[in-house]
Amino acid sequence: MLIRKIEVFLRRTGMPATKFGRLATKDPRFVLDLRNGRTPRTTMEKKVEHFMNEYRERTHAY
Repeated sequence: MLIRKIEVFLRRTGMPATKFGRLATKDPRFVLDLRNGRTPRTTMEKKVEHFMNEYRERTHAY
């Protein structure tokens, strides 16, 4: 599930949820909305997964 992957990413990187939303989707409420039950489209899921993978590669975070 995407929200679980994001929560792990946030814990491991120390990134605030609003910053993640802004950087990954240009929506600072994205993570909050997911926590409240929002279901993203497949294209958005892929975009977010790509962001997390690229961030890990650039920063060598975990």
